[in-house]
Amino acid sequence: MKISRRSFLKGTLAGAILLLHRPASALIPESSPLPDAALSLVNIHTGENLSVNWRDSTGNYFPGPLERINHFFRCHFTQQIHPMDIRVIEFLNFVQKSAGGNHKVEIISGYRSPEYNELLIREGRGAAKHSLHLQGKAIDFRIPEVGLDRLRDVAMRLKLGGVGYYPKSGFIHIDSGEPRSW
Repeated sequence: MKISRRSFLKGTLAGAILLLHRPASALIPESSPLPDAALSLVNIHTGENLSVNWRDSTGNYFPGPLERINHFFRCHFTQQIHPMDIRVIEFLNFVQKSAGGNHKVEIISGYRSPEYNELLIREGRGAAKHSLHLQGKAIDFRIPEVGLDRLRDVAMRLKLGGVGYYPKSGFIHIDSGEPRSW
């Protein structure tokens, strides 16, 4: 049986996801209940919408939805796809659920290609040279029905990673790095 390169790569990616990702329960604080894994997202650059459920109630991940998440969070400038760190996806989910329900999340930036990050730096748009966006470990977002102050406060209380507050630009940054804020 001959397998196409595309099928081989998809299978390899799915296998890597299953091997590398621990169950969600291992990624979150023990004192926190595991929220449902359902997000409704819109990418402000591509106009794409994604409603996705990426794991079951026991914390096991589904490969197909994770592939759709990676595609959705791709670099809108180069169309390059990079695996998103499941910890930042879980962080986003916790913030969204804790900040007020199931409102649609507007994504400003997920993965950034090196070319796009360099362009942002050259244009003086505040991108960091070693940004966690380059590793698929950061998300810039807003939820129009929820104030940025509330999103920041909820994200900081969760202590699941870094939290940046950009009220002039109209978004919150979260990442799966060490808990810190700016």
